[in-house]
Amino acid sequence: MISNNIQSKHDYAALTKQQLIADFKVVVADAEALIQATAAQGGEVLSNARAKAAESLRLAKQKLDETQAALAAKTQVAADVTDEYVRAHPWEAVGVAASVGLFLGLIIARR
Repeated sequence: MISNNIQSKHDYAALTKQQLIADFKVVVADAEALIQATAAQGGEVLSNARAKAAESLRLAKQKLDETQAALAAKTQVAADVTDEYVRAHPWEAVGVAASVGLFLGLIIARR
């Protein structure tokens, strides 16, 4: 039961990371649009600000890609471990799945 709780927290953390990545992609896209929209504006100060923002965006995109790759790798490892466990302990996995199904059925039936 403890491992299920840990797995649940791990799943929530992975979901939160995925949402953070999605939100960050939106921010990056908006910043790129802003940089492109101000490209026609003159002035050395604005040009320097655009260059600095573009470099920051490039670094942010790089870190985002690295984070996304790391998250995908961790998800794959978790899936592989789960698969190995189910293959090594099929009847326990069936028992857990049946228990969860029964529990959810009881909850739904009460409503």
